[in-house]
Amino acid sequence: MKWRKDRRSKNVQDHRRSAGSGKRKAAIGGMGGIIVTVIFVLLNGGGAQDVLQQLLQGGGQGQTQSAQLRPLTAEEIELGELVKTVLAYTEDVWDEVYPALAQHHLGRRERYQHPQLILFAGQYPSGCGQADAAMGPFYCPADQQVYIDLEFYGQLARRFGAPGDFAQAYVIAHEVAHHIQHLLGITTRVHQEKQRISKAAYNQLSVRLELQADYFAGVWARQAEERFKILDSNDLEEGLRAASAIGDDTIQKKARGRVVPESFTHGTSAQRVRWFRRGFDTGDPTRYDPFKVRYEDL
Repeated sequence: MKWRKDRRSKNVQDHRRSAGSGKRKAAIGGMGGIIVTVIFVLLNGGGAQDVLQQLLQGGGQGQTQSAQLRPLTAEEIELGELVKTVLAYTEDVWDEVYPALAQHHLGRRERYQHPQLILFAGQYPSGCGQADAAMGPFYCPADQQVYIDLEFYGQLARRFGAPGDFAQAYVIAHEVAHHIQHLLGITTRVHQEKQRISKAAYNQLSVRLELQADYFAGVWARQAEERFKILDSNDLEEGLRAASAIGDDTIQKKARGRVVPESFTHGTSAQRVRWFRRGFDTGDPTRYDPFKVRYEDL
């Protein structure tokens, strides 16, 4: 990515030099939490609904830790600068695109409300309870903030074969997309259905929610490229590789050697690639909607 000379967002709080403490409440997991959390739950006999519950409820009680300050490495500093720049790209794109999207979904134009992005290491208290490295990146609607322990990027590269700065940008764009879904009321409507429908039906709604976030991430990538010319020749492939790496089928097979389609909550690798690519190809957040497609056709 061609990012080093561009604007940095002021909406990033960097707490990586210290470890936070506190207890968890209800948290809504985004794309990132499925890697470490899914493997842990599945290897201990749980299913996808157990995984989703871990991500929605934060996985239990946090342990109090004393703050320990440490210097950041040069690599960590540069990665933080990348995060700030990518978040700035999302702000600039959605400032322009969101009002029409709100008109489409809500019947009225609204200004885009920028989320805060929290960088942490290990644990950090969030509005949804204790942010934990094992959850991966997630979006908390209670405080409208994205939480990322950047060690997740190492996991993405080493264990799932999806390195690269644009793969990292895709992660941020996906979590920001969950913020957009929250602003539009989509996330709330999905989670309100949990008590009314079966686990299988709710899993399907969750898949649609995640694929829409991938679609919005693809829209962002196309819009950012048109505005800022940020993409190198292999960047799109990096993003598609990251989307593929975190498909439910790929993760389940890595975790326990078999795939259980009815337990999917985030979509298959092929679906995630398809919806990210669809968003990139159109650049239009209203063109396609996974909530309006037959589940078999996702």
